[in-house]
Amino acid sequence: MIEKQTPQQETGAMSGPVTGAFGGLQATGIDLSRVRSKKRLRRDERVFLWISRVIIIAFALVILFPLVMVIDASVTPGQTFFVTSVIPQTVSLEHYQNVFDPSKTPIGTWLKNSAIVCLVTSGLSVLLVTGMAYAFSRFRFFGRKYGLMSLLLIQMFPAQMSFVALYYLLNYVHLLDSLSGLIVVFLGGGIPFNAWLFKGYIDGLPRDLEEAAYVDGATQFQAFWKVILPLTRPMMAVIFIFQTIGIYNDYILTNYLITDSGKYTVAVGLYGFLNAQFGQNWNDFAAGAVIATIPIAVLFLVAQRWLVSGLASGAVKG
Repeated sequence: MIEKQTPQQETGAMSGPVTGAFGGLQATGIDLSRVRSKKRLRRDERVFLWISRVIIIAFALVILFPLVMVIDASVTPGQTFFVTSVIPQTVSLEHYQNVFDPSKTPIGTWLKNSAIVCLVTSGLSVLLVTGMAYAFSRFRFFGRKYGLMSLLLIQMFPAQMSFVALYYLLNYVHLLDSLSGLIVVFLGGGIPFNAWLFKGYIDGLPRDLEEAAYVDGATQFQAFWKVILPLTRPMMAVIFIFQTIGIYNDYILTNYLITDSGKYTVAVGLYGFLNAQFGQNWNDFAAGAVIATIPIAVLFLVAQRWLVSGLASGAVKG
């Protein structure tokens, strides 16, 4: 007489061979969760991959070598900039103490002046360029084409050609040797390039977004403020960072327009270590350079994701 099996018994009977098969694979040391299909690279692809790696490592070493040398000089005692080894034999913080000593180096004032000029100029530049780029991208008006060509033409001339005119203009309006005059100069110099960059980003945004807002009863300003502006945050971050880094590192124009030591930016102030009356303090300069690098490095790390997305989207017209 054949006895009918219950569903539990049938399941157990079926799972027995499967479990045994998996157990055999595990016994041989094969982990099925790690089995993946890998595409084998051709020989030319492997050669290209290794050449690319060597080039990237070489560029990384070229970039990191000056940074390591500056950090090494900043912690080396005495006034010796060139050292025999990458790792210093003796570590000293005397140069950082000299930099932070207000009686010797007003680096706090220099950093404050740089922060004022960078933040005010970058903020106003983002505000002006946003409206300007939106107008050139979305509106059609008399002089639009020639206005865009004029912005492009201005970028063809080096900034040094305008130094004499800027000096005369700031002296005429009594803004020479002041942070306000420096802000005006940097603000006007950065608008053409930033406007073109921002316009390319807005060109890639579909017009359907604004048309949908108009259908919902939004005005033109509301469509710009509530629809377009939130989408342009990555490009706004790009412009803010580029403008800040450019102004923070500028020496030539700032040194030309600012002569009062109390209004020096960090770039002009640090050069005083190399232009001292009785010698060149290379090690103090290295310590100051390391300190001055920290704000820009922090800003770049914080806004890195907006920087990458903004550049990738603004480089092409989608």
